[in-house]
Amino acid sequence: MGLTSGLIPLPWLLLCWGVLLILVIAALVYADWAQLVVERPLQHSLFAGILLLVLAWQIRAGLSPGLTIHILGMTAMTLMLGWAFAILAGVAALIFMVVLGRESLDMLGVTGLVAVAIPCLVSYGIVRWEKARGFRNFFAYLFVCGFFGAAIAVLVAGLSMVALLWMSGVYSWELLVHEYVRYLPLILLPEAFVNGTIVSGLMVFHPQRLLTLDESRYL
Repeated sequence: MGLTSGLIPLPWLLLCWGVLLILVIAALVYADWAQLVVERPLQHSLFAGILLLVLAWQIRAGLSPGLTIHILGMTAMTLMLGWAFAILAGVAALIFMVVLGRESLDMLGVTGLVAVAIPCLVSYGIVRWEKARGFRNFFAYLFVCGFFGAAIAVLVAGLSMVALLWMSGVYSWELLVHEYVRYLPLILLPEAFVNGTIVSGLMVFHPQRLLTLDESRYL
């Protein structure tokens, strides 16, 4: 995030917008709107999640545009809402960020793809992998999907941004390593801690808020 207008060349910008648009359409089609209409807790989780993302994304650090480090929080959103509603919530939060002047409108496609869609899909893929492995320990979901899932998701998202900025010729590889790649491991622990703490709290007090949690498999 933190991309300034005109930073990414037009061909790469259009590519990111196209991929994000496809994913948003898929999310709109796949999302269980009937469940959202009848379940008030799901509505509360969705709207509260959007608000918390907007607040969390206000806090960031970095030197050059596009090389900012901050908490994404998309793993917790994915575990709460599923990948479809998580992507929609993340894009909605980004639109609010544009309105607030914290993000550039023309860069929304890039930011939405890297900071929202990619970590969501990575987190959901880890959930599917954990389920396929057939773990019966209740803590497997917490640590594999919550803590480690968040760390892996932000790592993939960060490296995706680095690859995009390098391949599009925005920054040299040396500058990317100096200003971002070498600091990327520092965000893994905070991202894992924040997302894992949220997930563990929900597992204890409101497990029904985690749509990806199959309680019967562990109990």
